[in-house]
Formats: sequence, C-alpha cells, structure tokens
Amino acid sequence: MSKHVHIIGGGLSGCEAALQLSEMGWKVSLYEMRPNVQTPAHQSDTLAELVCSNSLKSFRHDTGAGLLKAELELLGCKLLEIAKEHSVPAGQALAVDRELFANAVQERILMDENIRLFREEITEIPQGKCIIATGPLTSDKLMASLAQLLGENHLFFFDAIAPIIDTDSIDFNKVYAKTRYDKGEADYLNCAFTKDEYLAFVEALLEGEKHEAREFENEFFKEVNFSFYENCIPIEELAKRGVDTLRHGVMRPMGLEAPGSDEKPYAVIQLRAENNDKTAYNLVGCQTMLRYPEQRRIFRLIPGLENADFLRFGSIHRNSYLNAPMILNPDLSLIANSEVYIAGQLIGVEGYMESIASGMLVAQIIAGKIKVLPPETMLGQLWRKLIEVPQKKRFSPINANFGILPAGDKRVRDKKQKRLLLAERSLDSLKTYLEQKN
Repeated sequence: MSKHVHIIGGGLSGCEAALQLSEMGWKVSLYEMRPNVQTPAHQSDTLAELVCSNSLKSFRHDTGAGLLKAELELLGCKLLEIAKEHSVPAGQALAVDRELFANAVQERILMDENIRLFREEITEIPQGKCIIATGPLTSDKLMASLAQLLGENHLFFFDAIAPIIDTDSIDFNKVYAKTRYDKGEADYLNCAFTKDEYLAFVEALLEGEKHEAREFENEFFKEVNFSFYENCIPIEELAKRGVDTLRHGVMRPMGLEAPGSDEKPYAVIQLRAENNDKTAYNLVGCQTMLRYPEQRRIFRLIPGLENADFLRFGSIHRNSYLNAPMILNPDLSLIANSEVYIAGQLIGVEGYMESIASGMLVAQIIAGKIKVLPPETMLGQLWRKLIEVPQKKRFSPINANFGILPAGDKRVRDKKQKRLLLAERSLDSLKTYLEQKN
C-alpha cells in the first residue's frame, strides 16, 4: 500500500514533518498558501520563515530549551541541523540568520524527490492521512472548517513581534558588546539606562498610542479572547504591571556592567544580531503593539538608539490554537477524525523549537517509529500535556520548561545543579529507550 500524507502548512512544524516522513519512505504533498494568501505577520513567501525573533533559545542543558534541543538531536531532528548551519553569534543561545535558514529549509524541501510542494490555500480538510500544521495564523476558511468538525473547542489570542534596526544607526559611543556575566562571547549589544532615562522610557511606553485588537477582527473571529503568551507579552503591557517590572525582567541589568566599569546600570536593553554580518539587530524583549510613529519616537529614547533606522517595526497579529486535550487522541490525531493529525503552534505548543519538535513527533508517530516516550524526557512531557485534560478549566499553550518534568532528588538545593541532574536523567532515559527500540 502506498504511504502518502498531506501536510498543510509550510512553517517549521510542517517542514520538519515533511522531511522526517520523506526519509522514512513516505510520499508527501506539502501545501503552503503564501504568496497567494498572505498573513498579517509574514514578510516573505519562503517556507519556514521565522516571524518573531531569530532566536531558538539556549543550548544549555539547565534550560528547558537546551534540554529539548539535546533530545531532538538524539531523535534526528532535521531543522535543528539546518539551524546550526546558519547560526549567528548569540552567546549560549542558538540564533539564526532567518533569511539563510528559511532559504536552506526551502531548498531541502524542493530537492526532496518524495515531497511535492503546492502553493495553494487549503480550505477543507483533505481525504486520507493529513497533518494540519498551519500555525497560529491559520486562514479563516480552514479555521471555519476545523470549527465545523470540532465544535467550539478552539481559542484565540494575539501575539506581538519586536522591531529590527540598522546597525549603522547605532551609536557605539554609548552601546557596548557584552554577554551577561561574561559567559561566552560578547555577542549581544547593550543599551544601558540611568534611572532618569529608564523612568522616562517607561512613562513613554505607558502613554504611547497602540493598535487596538478590533483592527484584526473579522466576521469569523467575532468572539476574541484578548490575551498573550506570557513569553511574548508586549513591552508596554509589561510596563503596566509596575514601574520596576521591566528592569526586573527583560531589562534586567545584572551582569551587564560596561567593560572597564564596576558601576551597574539601572536597566539594560539588549540587541541581538539578525545575521552573521551583523548588519541588523533586533531589540530583545521589545515586542510591541505600539503604532509605527510611536515606535520610532519611543524606542529612540533608548540610549544609543537616538537615531535608530528601523528595518522592521514591531507589530501584532492574531494567533490561534486548539483546545488540544479535549480534541486529540493519544497519538495526536483528532478524536473526530483519526486520519487528521495536528502539529505546531496550532496544537498548543509555544516556541520555535517546540513547534519543530511537534512536527517531528507527529511524523514519527505516523510512521510507527515512536509509540511512547520516556516520562523523564522533555518531549515526552510536552506530548503528555497535549493529551491530558488540565486541572484548570482552560488549556494554555505550553513550552519546554523544567516544571513539567517529574520531580528530581529533593535533597539537591542548588537550582542549576538540580536542573542539570534532571537533564542527565532525561537524556540517559532517551538513549536507553532508543537502544532498546533499535
């Protein structure tokens, strides 16, 4: 019997699933609606475009993102390999040149004899085995089709992305290169604030004119749940939580003293390179709903960015995800149609690597390569969270974090050491599982 699967969505999860299934001998029809149908957030028609940050987060095993990467490497993740090939300096994190990365993924897809790419919008769920990996910007027509199949078990929210500026417009008399506590190479640029500068910046954020949610509503999305991923909250929304919220969070100054100085800044905004040539930087943690003229005015209050030239302004866009535990079988297929699988952010995972992981997981489940994963693993627990009904009434998007792992040795008090032991346990259990399976 011919092994064929439709994959709807050419983002991170869809591309990972396509490459995985192709390697295992499946024929794949991959559908991407861009450029025929655009979204409010994408800038190109390239597959696997990174819409928000260019960072895939930390490599360190004492972080959830780092442990997930290590697990995915053991499981043969395709896009992680490509990301490493097109990485840019980011200290102990994996950041990529988003254009080179997306182009490389697309080239890999186009060269694969088992994958056929169709540039068209899918509005109805096709017959046969299918993966829906359309992401948080799923088209209205396909969401309407899913709503008809699933009833009212879907939720909506908004997300925000940060601005990118031209390197030549940065004042390097004020901005300095340094990684926090000098760990690794000095890959980040730092904009240090005095107390007065910080207070003026916060006040400007609070007073700035913002886009309103209604600008993104339409006939289908009349009932909008206006909320954000906790990790993607607009900077002006964080400022509303209290005058010191930013400098204890995304603008935390600890370990970022200027070279040759022992004086601690009052607050710091970091800039991360967009490419290896470092011709552009994004403002870390500055995702925003501010209108474009306000972004230009307010972000130029940042020391060293007084003459910033904005290559891309921050923006907001609608994101959608499904109420996964109420609609999914244990194998991540739909209860209403077991031939249809969900992957990516639409399934309710948060983050680039989590989206890639879900695409890889669904592909390996379909091919019969994985039936279960050790409960000590990060990916195993992400899988469990997607299919177990939460104690609270509402399912919220999940990401890789140590809070979802089974408890470790309670005698270990040091948090970093405890996390490293949990990571060691996870990787050992996954290696054992793979050895036994093989």
